[in-house]
Amino acid sequence: MKQVVQNLPSSAGVYQYFDEKGKLLYVGKAKNLKNRVKSYWRFSPEFKPNQTQSPRILKMLHEAVNLEYIVVETEDDALILENSLIKQLKPKYNILLRDDKTYPYIYLDESVDFPRFEITRKVIKGKNVTYYGPFPTGGRALLDALYEVYPLVQKKSCLREGKACLFYQIKKCLAPCEAKVSPEAYQDIINQAKTSIVKRKHLISTLKEKMTNLALNERYEEAAAMRDSVDAISTLTISSNIDLANGLDLDIFAIENGDDRGVIVKMFMRNGKIISSTHNYFRHTHIFDENEAYKQALLEFYTIDTPNIVQQVLTAHAFEDNPQVASTLSTRFSKKIEILTPQRGPKAKLASLALQNCKELLRKKVEVSIIEQKVADLLSLSTIPYRVETFDNSHMMGVATVGGMVAWDEGSWDKSSYRRYELHARDEYGQMKELLSRRIEKFKENPAPDLWILDGGQANLNLARTLLKEANVNLDVIAIAKEKLDAKAHRAKGAAKDMLYTPNGLLELKPNDKRLHWIQRQRDEAHRYAITYHQNKKRKDDTQVSLLNKKGIGRATVSKLIQYFGTFEAIENASYEEVEKVTNKKIASLLQKKI
Repeated sequence: MKQVVQNLPSSAGVYQYFDEKGKLLYVGKAKNLKNRVKSYWRFSPEFKPNQTQSPRILKMLHEAVNLEYIVVETEDDALILENSLIKQLKPKYNILLRDDKTYPYIYLDESVDFPRFEITRKVIKGKNVTYYGPFPTGGRALLDALYEVYPLVQKKSCLREGKACLFYQIKKCLAPCEAKVSPEAYQDIINQAKTSIVKRKHLISTLKEKMTNLALNERYEEAAAMRDSVDAISTLTISSNIDLANGLDLDIFAIENGDDRGVIVKMFMRNGKIISSTHNYFRHTHIFDENEAYKQALLEFYTIDTPNIVQQVLTAHAFEDNPQVASTLSTRFSKKIEILTPQRGPKAKLASLALQNCKELLRKKVEVSIIEQKVADLLSLSTIPYRVETFDNSHMMGVATVGGMVAWDEGSWDKSSYRRYELHARDEYGQMKELLSRRIEKFKENPAPDLWILDGGQANLNLARTLLKEANVNLDVIAIAKEKLDAKAHRAKGAAKDMLYTPNGLLELKPNDKRLHWIQRQRDEAHRYAITYHQNKKRKDDTQVSLLNKKGIGRATVSKLIQYFGTFEAIENASYEEVEKVTNKKIASLLQKKI
């Protein structure tokens, strides 16, 4: 490694440290690779780590035996590549923040006479488009409230119909489709709704009044839905008496590290008032680095599709890469973006408010689940498994082969992250390989969890570890399978035992062990999810087979077609010549009539 370090180029780039097993330890970026990487080391009287480095980096350097690097054209490119690799490969000594959601905005396109408020997560083309937000939570409730309180055009299709509909009769629309309201009068209503998006007292009081009337009329379900909307809108913001009279738009970020987790608070000020806020927790606090945390949080939040980018971002702490992140974001959005850490005045109070909320959230957060800590200790995991992904595949004699992935996050199922996969491999080993490979391909967009659990035995465990090693991803994996007697899984009711396959060997826990129950729960949910998809797909496939049979195509021919084309959709879209090549002219002619 000394030779590699001494011969590094003076270009911008990204460097990666690996341990003796080829495991990725750390990813960093540099304006000048030669100068940056050399600063980690002392060359005389012997080649050894520079003792002025932080304890975290020193520990990493003592484990490192190999260095690789990637040269890029600019420091901006290096910063973006570094962030992408950290997200995708999950290096041992880099902090990984998981919050990379795209928050929704409410937008209004006033280029038409009777505009409507809509939800978007991307930039909308148009010169007269106004954005409100972002709204990490409650955005949909706020939008629905606008249409509940103000007589706006309720549906996109309303204006096309050309005649008044039920919404007019129940006084939720003024029927511009029949010219019962002028564009000027409608604009007055739009202006009132615009004000309500930021100043929500009128909106909330009107909803509460409607909720009370619904309850008095014994329409309790509707009243409860209205109550939930009020709660969602009310919790959008952190309460503050800090208003900036000059009507600035600001995003405020604060990050605080705790003993077992850290927290990020984001507040969004528009026209001098805080309109929304959000927070999320992160782990790996033992390797926390403030500079990395702010750098990653900002680069992940401001994606190229983010609408309505502010020109000033406030951070509660100064961080080393501030100028470079500001430069990268300015280039990304083709306008000057400043990242400031104010020391006095109203802006400093805003940053202090965000930091105060960080401290309060860390204080209030319930201690980590004891069971998760126990599972980590049992399996010698590198981190507590707060986020877990579990895989299973399902088929019947090779028919309707599918895979499922379920996600567990902070003590509950993250159903928005569940994924279904249509698989094409013929054997179960190949199916699991396809399933895991497709998930690994998505690590760049959706980072790796803390633990993978596979339904299966040693072969599946070895497969997963090989695939992860090839991708240089640091991720703990275990497998769970029924014990085998006479080379067959023992499934006698009441007697089947689950065996845990880990990198450290085979584990058998007592049936009443809560750690086993926790792992079984993950496996059972993955199995339920995969088999439900399999059953639905098989029903659909059986329907397709029946349709082909009615055309006079036998099951053996159907099987041959599926073997060749893979799916019924592919058969349907195949040309006459392709089908004839697989079967004969008669079958090709029959299939010209759409399935």
